[in-house]
This record gives sequence, structure tokens and C-alpha cells, in this order.
Amino acid sequence: MVDTDSGWDGRGGRGSRVTRNTGGARPAEPIPGRRVAAVSLVALAALATGCEPGTATGAQDAPPSARPTQAAAPSPARTAPLPGDAKPRTAPPPSPSASTAAPAPTPSSDATTARPAPEPSTAPPPRVLMRTGSESDRVRELQARLRQIGHFGRNPTGYYGSVTADAVRSFQAKRSLPVTGSTDEVTWQRLLAMTRVPTAAELRPPTERPVAAPDERCLKGRVLCISKNSRTLAWMIDGKVVSAMDVRFGSEYTPTREGVFEVFWKSRDHVSTLYDTPMPYALFFSGGQAVHYSADFAANGYGGASHGCVNVRDKKKVAALFDQVRTGDKVVVYW
Repeated sequence: MVDTDSGWDGRGGRGSRVTRNTGGARPAEPIPGRRVAAVSLVALAALATGCEPGTATGAQDAPPSARPTQAAAPSPARTAPLPGDAKPRTAPPPSPSASTAAPAPTPSSDATTARPAPEPSTAPPPRVLMRTGSESDRVRELQARLRQIGHFGRNPTGYYGSVTADAVRSFQAKRSLPVTGSTDEVTWQRLLAMTRVPTAAELRPPTERPVAAPDERCLKGRVLCISKNSRTLAWMIDGKVVSAMDVRFGSEYTPTREGVFEVFWKSRDHVSTLYDTPMPYALFFSGGQAVHYSADFAANGYGGASHGCVNVRDKKKVAALFDQVRTGDKVVVYW
């Protein structure tokens, strides 16, 4: 073996030793200068290929991070590009509330817009036109119209009593109106729209039931001919009927007497001293029994009874009768 010392080998530093192999012996280790040069070349090559920088100390000795035949696992953090040669910084992970949380559903306009509570109605109630106790031609028309559509089962009387109030309640309930029993403007207009104008015969029928054939004692003179069977009174002059009207009689405990009598006293605004009840247009014919107007009969019909008198429920008819009948005229009460 021959050692030569030239002082410079073209790659290492000055004073490097070059050992030549002259005979198959194992090569000598490279001198320190050559190792430094090799390391420098590796570092320059890594920068030229754009690899990520490794650890500052001993990076050249680290084994490769991935095998050539296997793809490298993606890095969990992305490198944010920076201008120029600034050091790459790892981008912060996304906020869970911004990226991983599901977006909150947008509430509908119906859910977000609160509906205002309905304000109480300030409209005044409909004006009442007729109520219990009213008495007029309009009440008569009300009754006739209610009868046309099956709510009032009697002839009109013109008096607003419990029977009429019940008929109005029935009408209001069927038409989904406030059930009061009084006839207000709304109820009246609804009834007008459903019915026709009543005829004169509908408004003022002579009686609820046909007038009975007159008793033979009624065929002569001026006679109040009163039939318990038909519950009618016929005012007759010489066998002809001048007017007729519905009547009711006393109960079984206070029956109306039957027979032939005569009118002995007339009292237009009479009030019973025994029962303290009004007896308008009273025509007395037997003791305390008289033909007179009855508001209770007009209101309740045949559901009640008198204390023995002959009740009339049509006020205008009995008023006209009172003016025509004279003291001494005959009264016949029969079956």
C-alpha cells in the first residue's frame, strides 16, 4: 500500500488523506471532509425537490417515513400556503360548532311570528225587538211566520208569552243563533228571510179550531154562544156569526158553569178581588164568572185553566166584543 498526501482532493478539505487500494484489501473509511460534502449534497437535493423540512438535528440519519410501495397517510392538519419564503404554519382545526355541528333548522314564519291573542268583541249585542210581555201586531206577525216553518203550533194572538218564547228558542237553536227566547234584530232578519208575508187569514184566523155548530138556543137574538167541545166563542146575532174566538174554561176544581145566562155587568179594566189578577174587558154572566181577556191564556195556551171564567186570548177581538155586547144579552154555555 502506498500513501500519498497531496493536500487537496478536489472535494474535501485541505489535508485530507486518500487511501488507494492496491491489492483487494477492504477500502478505508472516507475521510471526514468527504462525509461533510456528501451530507451537504443530500440537503441541497431535499430542498430542490420541495420536501417538508425535517428535524433540525440528525435529520439526515432518520429512516424514510414511508415505504416506496405504500401511499403516505394524509396529514391531519393542512399546511396553509404563505407568501414568499415564510415558514409554513399548520392551519388550525375547524371549530366543531362551525364545521361538524348540523345547521340549526330555520323556524317557519308561522312558528316565529307570534299570533296576537284575539281581542274581546266590543260590538254591542243586537237590539231586542220583542220579548216576553210584548204585545203588538209585530208579535202576531212573528207568531204567524214561526207557524209557517213549524215552530209555533197555534194561531197568532199578538201576545209574547212563554209559548212564543219557547218557539223563538227552538228557531234560534236550529239556526245556531244565541238561544235567548227574545227576538233581536238578527233573529228577526233570519226569520224574515226564511218566510213569506203572512196573509190576513194567517194573522187573524177566527179560531184555532173550527167553530162548532151552534146550539139551538143560540139561533135567536143576541147571544154569546160558547162551546166547551170546540173551545170556541161565537158572537151571534139572529143566527149569524159576527165574530169568533178561542176560549178556555175552568179546571175540574173550579169548573165553568153550563146553561143559559145573561150579561149583568160589564167592567173594562176589572181586577179580581179574590185572586188579585187582571180581568180586562170582563162580561159577567154568572156570579163571579165572566168572559174576559187572559194574558196567561195568550202566553201559555191550553196548558193552563181559569178559575171558572171564560178566557179569551185575542185581546183585540175581546175588546171589540166588549164594545158590542150589551147588558142583558144572552149567554149560552154548552157541550
